[in-house]
Amino acid sequence: MAKNNIRTPIVCVLGHVDHGKTSLLDKIRGSQVVNTEAGAITQHIGATLIPIDAIRKMSGLTGKTEITIPGLLFIDTPGHRAFTTLRARGGALAEIAILVIDINEGFKQQTQEALQILRNCKTPFVIAATKVDRIPGWRVHPDEPFQKTYAKQNERVQGILETRLYEIVGELSDLGFNSERYDRVRDFARNIAIVPSSGITGEGIPDLLMVMIGLAERYLTESLKITADGPGQGTVLEVKEERGLGMTLDLILYDGTLSVGDEIGVAGASGCIVTKVRSVLKARPMKEMLIEDRFERVKSVTAAAGIKLAAPNLDEVISGSPLRVIKGNRDEVIDAINAEMQAVNVKLSNLGISIKADTIGALEALSKELEAKEIEIMRADVGPVSRHDIIELETMREPLHKVIICFATDILPDVEEMLKHPRYADIKVFSGNIIYRVIDDYIEWRDEEIRRREAQQFEAIIMPAKIQLLPNCIFRQSDPAVVGVRILGGLLRPKVHLMSLDGRSVGTVKMMQDKGETVTEATEGMEIAVSIEGPTVGRQIHVGDTLYVEIPERHVKVLEREMLSHINVSSQEALSEYALIRRRDNPFWGK
Repeated sequence: MAKNNIRTPIVCVLGHVDHGKTSLLDKIRGSQVVNTEAGAITQHIGATLIPIDAIRKMSGLTGKTEITIPGLLFIDTPGHRAFTTLRARGGALAEIAILVIDINEGFKQQTQEALQILRNCKTPFVIAATKVDRIPGWRVHPDEPFQKTYAKQNERVQGILETRLYEIVGELSDLGFNSERYDRVRDFARNIAIVPSSGITGEGIPDLLMVMIGLAERYLTESLKITADGPGQGTVLEVKEERGLGMTLDLILYDGTLSVGDEIGVAGASGCIVTKVRSVLKARPMKEMLIEDRFERVKSVTAAAGIKLAAPNLDEVISGSPLRVIKGNRDEVIDAINAEMQAVNVKLSNLGISIKADTIGALEALSKELEAKEIEIMRADVGPVSRHDIIELETMREPLHKVIICFATDILPDVEEMLKHPRYADIKVFSGNIIYRVIDDYIEWRDEEIRRREAQQFEAIIMPAKIQLLPNCIFRQSDPAVVGVRILGGLLRPKVHLMSLDGRSVGTVKMMQDKGETVTEATEGMEIAVSIEGPTVGRQIHVGDTLYVEIPERHVKVLEREMLSHINVSSQEALSEYALIRRRDNPFWGK
């Protein structure tokens, strides 16, 4: 039987997106959480208590096997690479972990990130090589232990599985980990156990639970000496209003004990909130607390547990914040909570966009993903989009910064009305329940906006061009002069002034024709007829002359500083030659 002084260990489930983490837990607890998640990707950390009796039944462990732990509290962590911070947050809470790898896809970037987290946290773990039922030719035997279902497969299927397992073993070896299929492991302290399994068919699940219990007994009860003594400490998962209870907190209690009447400190939008616990509700075993609708009222709860807590003044509590039971020095607890909140990992700049999210972990994850894409953030807050957010954005000078990205958080009704007003028409709000999709939507808009700006800028800027008057192509000498020219470089348009090699203005291009058709642009290599208002052929201009488009100084500055990479080589050369002519008398012209 479980000893009272040993608390429930926390198991963290990590891995790449869509490799079957939530499906695995769903099979264990008999739920369908995976179908409730946006995009079928876990967006928050959830907690599920699996009592030891249920584990004994599923794993086939007999009552004779002595087990000291009361069960396992599973944390299902997000798998998309945006959630490195949340995974680390989950990893830091966990004493033991399951790393889920799709046996058919093998290692991905998030797999390596998860391994790095486990290495940094020195967390013992087992690998669940999932989706064995998708191996070509696999014969399904629901809920059977791996060795039994493996023995019933034909040699070809067994060969495919062994090949894919050893690819995983090889990848782990490259990263400095020794590993082997769990039934071949002699020393679990030296080798990581790999359990082939399926979250859909349940195959291999008994073996996985058996290995987890073995690891928990070996590493936690003997090495870590986990007890439930001391004031409770937890992490807030969600803040929500419940009928009959008012505002409540869903949280993981990962250390100590929490009781009705306890004074607690928890982080709020304006600093630490101190309040008293009015009631504690505990999710029923085998249920995911984020979707649990029936809770059991208890007077006290011991770590580790997923619980719901009701208390006064919880409205401003921030999801993802630390929670501490205050038993001694109140100021010490308040200072510790405030210090932890100030350490939230969001990198801010003097200029940039604004971001909002429903939890600290999601805010950190959103920030990390944006930072990886070199998108600067000026403001980052937890909570719904408010009038204040929109008013602040309206004061930004740069339209590309009048943007707010919000993940899984509400846009208040009065904000929706504000955004319909012409004054706020240039403010863009990107909202959604899947981080990478929200970011992709923003990037698509931003890139299109930049392209539109550049197009407008190109239309307004006088572009460089270099032309030469062709022999035997003088169609009229003056009023206006009509001559044949070759475009030596750049882009020639009508209504531009022309300049000679010695810096004299010689006239204005009125019209351009190519093979009798009027054109509005001519590029390098084209030979066209142009009408030039002002000069007389044989006086101000001559056959063979090279002429340049006359560009205002402010346009040269824009071209050289902002648009040089967007114009072709011949235009760059024409611009450079034109600028050199201008800088003969004034070296700083156009700089």
